[in-house]
Amino acid sequence: MEPIHLITEKDNISPLVLMPGDPLRAKYIAEKFLEDAKLINRVRNMYGFTGYYKGVKVTIMASGMGIPSMGIYSYELAHFYDVKKIIRIGSAGSLSKNVKIKDLVVATEAKSLSTFGIAMSDEAGDTKYPSEDLLQKFREMAPENVHFGPILTSDTFDLYSGIDHVLARLDFRNPLAIEMETFALFHIGKMENIDTASILTIVDSVFEPESTVPAIDRERALNDMIILALEVLIK
Repeated sequence: MEPIHLITEKDNISPLVLMPGDPLRAKYIAEKFLEDAKLINRVRNMYGFTGYYKGVKVTIMASGMGIPSMGIYSYELAHFYDVKKIIRIGSAGSLSKNVKIKDLVVATEAKSLSTFGIAMSDEAGDTKYPSEDLLQKFREMAPENVHFGPILTSDTFDLYSGIDHVLARLDFRNPLAIEMETFALFHIGKMENIDTASILTIVDSVFEPESTVPAIDRERALNDMIILALEVLIK
């Protein structure tokens, strides 16, 4: 089997990968934070770029939206291109009163009702974990106001619809945030024996339904997440 969603020369991809969901965010990161960035994938317009951050070769590869899309791209990176570390950077909704809009959350585990693990490698279980090495690096390097804790990965974009039923089925009592990709990345990490982590910027909250974040503030919060993830990735 050959990769069919991510097609480039093997040398074009760094062992160190940052994965935003949005292809245009991948382009933004490459242009703003990398030197000598080059487009290395545009199959289905799922952009990937490779360049240098502080002299270290880094690839920025979009994952797309949802568990299946993250599963496709993280698997191909690990299985066909010998990637060793993948950090997801993305947006999320807060499920905790203590986690405010624009805050950053580093996932210590991801829970989901998804059957992705069974489909990929016949491994059941509703909880997936990041690598201890990357998680420890985040703990050492993150500012004090970054939250660490469990998150929920949803199969639906209407993130808060039916949330009580999902949490009850999972017996999940203290989630910090909800998003759509991390569960798949953590499963691929274990399956392919690579290091994975997930850091998220809170862009909405069930506790702040009327809150509107100015575009410049949202961009600043996203940039803080990107820089921290890059620093951890190259450490």
